[in-house]
Amino acid sequence: MSQDRHAHDRIYGVHPVLEALRSQERGFDAIHLQRGRRGRDVEEILRLAKKSRVSVSFEPRALLDREAGSPYHQGAVGLVAARPYAHLDDLIEAAGRLESPLLLVLDGIEDPHNLGAIVRSAEAAGAQGIIVPERRAVGLTATVAKASAGAVEHLPVARVVNVSQAIERLKAARFWVYALDTKGSRNYLDVDYHGPLALVVGGEGRGIRPLVADRCDGRVRIPMRGKVASLNASVATAILLFEVLRQRTGTGDRSLTHAGGG
Repeated sequence: MSQDRHAHDRIYGVHPVLEALRSQERGFDAIHLQRGRRGRDVEEILRLAKKSRVSVSFEPRALLDREAGSPYHQGAVGLVAARPYAHLDDLIEAAGRLESPLLLVLDGIEDPHNLGAIVRSAEAAGAQGIIVPERRAVGLTATVAKASAGAVEHLPVARVVNVSQAIERLKAARFWVYALDTKGSRNYLDVDYHGPLALVVGGEGRGIRPLVADRCDGRVRIPMRGKVASLNASVATAILLFEVLRQRTGTGDRSLTHAGGG
């Protein structure tokens, strides 16, 4: 089995990729095959990837050489999660045992540095987990793990096919669901965040998709006074998360760890 120095987020070689797909022990973010590559093994990779809903694309050899860090990839490179994903049912069940659980739903964050920063803020704010979509969003790559400053090892992340359906599952489990939306009707400071809570944050640029926002119980906004129309997704998420923490703990709680740089 051939793996490069980034073995925690890259698997290369036809047979290593095939075995990882068969075992289902590694969560693939995507698989890249070399353009023009054909054969029974390629057809099997395509079949197993479709079964597991893993995105496959055909790319130039030069790109696969860079990703593998080696020319000996046999035309197949798998991008795998830096850590296993949690199951949505397990995440909801574990969070539901608490009096005031807090979950985060991300609707299409594509920048790995943003996702890493969000994971770091969510863990620091006491969230119990994060829910991300399988498609059109970054997964738990090595860059995300590094940007999270280790928080990804302590905060479960579940991957779902349909974000709207996941929100309905949360509501059925008696979570209140609020979307962070620049067009929200309520100031984020005017909402009571006690009790089971899920916060929905949209992707960079396009924000929350209308169909997803419509499933939420309400939409909140962070007031802006400058000329810039919106905040970076990770910054806005951190502001909302720590308002939740402030309400739940009180500003005089000296048991909280002091924030610091790094």
